[in-house]
Amino acid sequence: MEQIFDVTPQAFQADVVKRSANTPVLLLFWAEQAAPAVEAKRQLEGLVSQYAGKVALGLVNVAEDQTLAQHLHVQALPSLRVIDKGQIAHQLEGPQPEQTLRTLLDQLTMSAADLIKAQLAQHLEQGDLRSARRFLQQAVKDEPKNPYFRVELADVLARQGELNDARKILASVPQDAAERERPQTRLELAEEAASLPSRKQLLAKLEELPNDLAARCQLAVVEAAQGNFEAALEQALQVLQADRSFGDELGRRTLLRLFAVLGKGDELAGRYRRKMFNFLH
Repeated sequence: MEQIFDVTPQAFQADVVKRSANTPVLLLFWAEQAAPAVEAKRQLEGLVSQYAGKVALGLVNVAEDQTLAQHLHVQALPSLRVIDKGQIAHQLEGPQPEQTLRTLLDQLTMSAADLIKAQLAQHLEQGDLRSARRFLQQAVKDEPKNPYFRVELADVLARQGELNDARKILASVPQDAAERERPQTRLELAEEAASLPSRKQLLAKLEELPNDLAARCQLAVVEAAQGNFEAALEQALQVLQADRSFGDELGRRTLLRLFAVLGKGDELAGRYRRKMFNFLH
């Protein structure tokens, strides 16, 4: 079955309504005479093709037949209707930004778990820890047995400096839960940093004694606790490069802890992993 197809009133029930029981169908009302509608058609054809059959695009040329446009109360071109499970799920009028269309397609094709992760990622990318915290607290209430939400909530609390609350949440998460190491390590770094000299004091000490590797490791911990991960990684890497065996390989172990906090797939962690690997080998 084609992913992008023309829709006629005669085939609407079979091609759109029945198909939407398994695959959401975007219904685009357009005409060659309307330049914005032609651009919307081009835009949607490109986007839909990226979703590997998880969504279909039905094209309704109103210049050829206005029956469906009248039936679905289309007032302008382009106009978009999303048919899902036989019902109109979304309705958009006029040209739309690409990001709006991508967000719509993600909502239609992602699993519930993926949608939650995407929404959380958006809050975190914007640095909106308060919204992320509220979102996760509600998620924990809705799914109290799901360790993923508790792990992420503990991580956000640790980032906000709410160490006691983070510790309590983390205590309720099984030791073998996925990603548990990330908030656990973040919490440990924050607790360690609280007992160390300040960043200003450590920088001043290293200006006088640049070969003080213990102070450099302490600075890495303090920088990480303040969210300055590139600076933290650089300090730990310098310790490793100056003396690989120092403090029972403290430089390497500190780097590994920082990688754990940054998480899998992080670009910065990946860059410093390569630097560490190249030095060690």
